[in-house]
Amino acid sequence: MPKVTFIEKDGNHKEVDAPLGLSLMEISHKHGIDIEGACGGCLSCATCHVSVEPKWFDKLEAIEEDEEDMLDMAFDLTKTSRLCCQIIMSEELDGITVALPEAPKDW
Repeated sequence: MPKVTFIEKDGNHKEVDAPLGLSLMEISHKHGIDIEGACGGCLSCATCHVSVEPKWFDKLEAIEEDEEDMLDMAFDLTKTSRLCCQIIMSEELDGITVALPEAPKDW
């Protein structure tokens, strides 16, 4: 089973199973990670904002204009910020690490 690691606000690294085809937002909810996702993944909010570990950022699908617009409303933006509802788990992303806003980033 592919894995994803979430860096939580307290700095805890939580590695979880990441079923293929699910968004990182859906995966976070399955494992009790504190990501809101108020719009349910409809790309109409920024409450599932995460920072992607730089070595993984270029492996993601290109960011769409709608996602960029939503990120404008997020706080604690980084050069690798994305909405995790738009990151769909694939074999190529097995091992990806993302940090919640305000989490200490040790990459």
